[in-house]
Amino acid sequence: EVQVDELQRLLAGMEKEHRTLLLKMKEGEAELARLRSVEGDKLAEQDRSAQLEKEVAMLREKIHHLDDMLKSQQRKVRQMIEQLQNSKTVIQAKDAVIQELKERVAYLEAENLEMHDRIEHLIEKQVSRGGHSSRVRSKSEYVSSKRLAGPKPLPLIRVVET
Repeated sequence: EVQVDELQRLLAGMEKEHRTLLLKMKEGEAELARLRSVEGDKLAEQDRSAQLEKEVAMLREKIHHLDDMLKSQQRKVRQMIEQLQNSKTVIQAKDAVIQELKERVAYLEAENLEMHDRIEHLIEKQVSRGGHSSRVRSKSEYVSSKRLAGPKPLPLIRVVET
């Protein structure tokens, strides 16, 4: 009986120790799970951090590429503006030449009209003086040029020498 009591006491102590060990084991497992969770979170954070760093590097590269393209486009626009300004300057110079030529044409037309008037006057004098010719000549026989139809010529200015 003493041995049975001793064995029962030992058995009860072992059951108590078993329960204590089970409790400690569960606490250890919970702590291990928590630590694994924390480490997992750290790994997830590290992975996310690495992914974000890759994205930032890629975005920096894209921004650098876009800056290069923007600078290139700005250079092209500046060149186009310069070409446009140069073209405007050339056009203005040609317009000035055209205006000068128009003025010269108007001056020559006025001189031409004056010459026509002088020829008509001389013809009338010859016809009225002696009538050397039996037929009257038309103006077109003496004048080979025609008056141009177009913009109104400048007024005729006669210079009288004294």
